[in-house]
Amino acid sequence: MRRLVFRFQSAVMRCLAVPGLALLLCAGGAIAQSGAVRAQDQKPAANAPVTPADVARESQKKSDEFVEATQAINGPAGNPECVWLGRRVVVLMWRDDLDTAFRHLDLYDRFGCPGGHVQATFRCLVKFGPLIDPKIADSLNSRVHGCWINPNAQPQPAALSQPATPAPAGGGAAPAAAPQPDAKPPAEAPK
Repeated sequence: MRRLVFRFQSAVMRCLAVPGLALLLCAGGAIAQSGAVRAQDQKPAANAPVTPADVARESQKKSDEFVEATQAINGPAGNPECVWLGRRVVVLMWRDDLDTAFRHLDLYDRFGCPGGHVQATFRCLVKFGPLIDPKIADSLNSRVHGCWINPNAQPQPAALSQPATPAPAGGGAAPAAAPQPDAKPPAEAPK
């Protein structure tokens, strides 16, 4: 009788040992991953609530951008679908997501939108590259929109955007200002 009980117990133990071992290994990994939630990992509650007024304002802003593009650009590049897809292509190219950009560019071409406008907009965006602040969320999108509306836009000269340098400490006399070139060349005298 005793042998029968031991055989039964060993059979039960063998059947339960493998699933029990698997359960312990999985539970150990799950406990190790869960850990305590740190305060720095949690998002602040102030950013979480989005009011309907904010959503309406953002929607109105997007509508106004499409209307502005339609009024400023003649031809298919001003169509809302071309504006939306083209701006996405330019942003994706800027972020080096070329695979997704090319997929969007295929859609852009299917809608009959001009590919040259994307090229000109990206060229404009590259010129404004140093002025785009990655810390400001809307900086890239607003610059892409501005370049989409006017691909020939030029950034302000670096001299105008930099603050004036202080005068040298050792010299008593200030250096003479360099003459500014005229905006347009002088007219030629008639012959």
